[in-house]
Amino acid sequence: MRESLAFISVGSNIEPERNIPAALTLLQKHAPVVASSTFYRTEPLGRPGQPLFLNGVWLIRPKTGPREVRDGILHPIERQLGRRRTADQFAPRTTDLDLTLYDDLVVSDGDLTLPHGDLRRPFVHVPVLELLADSLLAPDELLRGRIAALVPEAAFAAEPGEKLDAFTEELRAMLQR
Repeated sequence: MRESLAFISVGSNIEPERNIPAALTLLQKHAPVVASSTFYRTEPLGRPGQPLFLNGVWLIRPKTGPREVRDGILHPIERQLGRRRTADQFAPRTTDLDLTLYDDLVVSDGDLTLPHGDLRRPFVHVPVLELLADSLLAPDELLRGRIAALVPEAAFAAEPGEKLDAFTEELRAMLQR
């Protein structure tokens, strides 16, 4: 039986250099994190003037279904790191972990939508495409192709923000431990 792949988009604009590695450490306790994309410094959406975000994507091999990943792993990690979800979707946040893709599932079931709507944003789809390009991470070429087909056409010309090479390497080193 093939293992599932899930893409977790990651963002923070409140102490991101501390909160993103902390989120990675907590996530590794629940699911194998097999890769980290390049991380980028990006402008905040909907609320100019707030601190810049750091954004990227992690690839995991979940042992549970998509709803359990989101509600049983990602949301508790956000809460543990001080995230308080409010009606303001553009509020600053310590950690934002979104289940962006789960295999090639297309779901619209109440509050669960896959692919996640943020996949249209360059700071999400560019890192997803980066991870999909690595055949060692997703050896099933058919699945890779079906996932790539879910990424918006505009993704291939987009620039997500300023590359953070040193921060990216720090996160990738955490995966080697």
